[in-house]
Amino acid sequence: MTARRMLLIISFVALACRAQTPTPVANDAKPQHHEIRADQLPAPFDTPSSGNPPAVVARPANAALHLPAGFKATLWAKDLDEPRTMAYAPNGDIFVVESGGNRIRAFRDPNADGVPESSYVYATGLHQPYGIAFRGNQLYIGNTDAVVRLDYKPGAPASAEPTRITPLPSGGHWTRNVVFNKDGSKMYVSIGSRSNVSADEGDMRAVIMEYNPDGSGKRTFASGLRNAVGLAWEPTTGSLWAAINERDGLGDDVPPDYVTEVRSGAFYGWPFAYIGQHEEPRLKGQRPDLVKKAIVPSVLVEAHAAALGLAFYTGKMFPAQYQGGAFVALHGSWNRSKRSGYKVIHIPFRNGRPSGGYDDFLTGFAPDANRREVWGRPVGVLVLKDGSLLVSDDGGGAIWRVTYGK
Repeated sequence: MTARRMLLIISFVALACRAQTPTPVANDAKPQHHEIRADQLPAPFDTPSSGNPPAVVARPANAALHLPAGFKATLWAKDLDEPRTMAYAPNGDIFVVESGGNRIRAFRDPNADGVPESSYVYATGLHQPYGIAFRGNQLYIGNTDAVVRLDYKPGAPASAEPTRITPLPSGGHWTRNVVFNKDGSKMYVSIGSRSNVSADEGDMRAVIMEYNPDGSGKRTFASGLRNAVGLAWEPTTGSLWAAINERDGLGDDVPPDYVTEVRSGAFYGWPFAYIGQHEEPRLKGQRPDLVKKAIVPSVLVEAHAAALGLAFYTGKMFPAQYQGGAFVALHGSWNRSKRSGYKVIHIPFRNGRPSGGYDDFLTGFAPDANRREVWGRPVGVLVLKDGSLLVSDDGGGAIWRVTYGK
């Protein structure tokens, strides 16, 4: 038996020892509805800017997650090193980016019962990886400083060093998400700003870039997006949507984060404006031409909540009101006197368009908004083929599976 084969078997066995028997930890809760309007925002500095970072603690023994009636959350995987984005491999394995460990792990569920039986480390030695996307039998990875590519063989770790597809600017907001359009002919990469608010950051900052799969054909698809993290295709219209972290320092409720359709060539305001033509007071008068161009985003989310993962629900397990809607993971605030985020929300859609506000969906990671202690921070969301929903939690090093009626 080769050393490589032995390593693979050992990896499978190691996860088998860690695989979780689902333990329900969810209580029913009536979802709270939110609707934030662009024409009703508080003035900048209406409240002081607060430095209020969370203290991530181990999950208390009596901790419970809260979901609407009929749903439950179970522990799907644990002991991971900052699990963030997730994706299906061509053979049905689920790939998870462990950003803290600079690696990617693959989970296997051969009997399709919703519980992984084993896993193996697919790739190591990456550089702050975040986004992953399969295109045929190739895996594209968004490192913080480059998009790289690995050839994929089902059930086996990567056997070669990654191919560098295109360099990316590093530093500042480090997450680099990657998605392909439906036919795989174009690749889209999100790159956040270097700063909170600066008028001089150079090219390829606060943008979503478009490339050919080989890295050629580079163009700016959309700009003025301070930190676009979640990227997903809306299934009815086929348009690209993104979840955005807006700027800090203007007060508790200014400006909201947002989830928006991203139009080719559009400008979304950063750094000179926010939520349409609200001028940034710290850059007042510098670029009135760009302030005038700024687009109002599609759905506003509570300020400083750190909207990250984004997935449209295409499954059949959840009730009708969830069909076609978007699930968004809110990683949680630090720049707010009363904590916001630390949950997953649902944005209802009708005929491919948001139908008004959003609802809390999965809560409980931050039991008291007035206290620093939190025991989880949602990041990624992935709809499984059986219609259940996976939620990664980089604070607790865990992945949760949400089911309905089981």
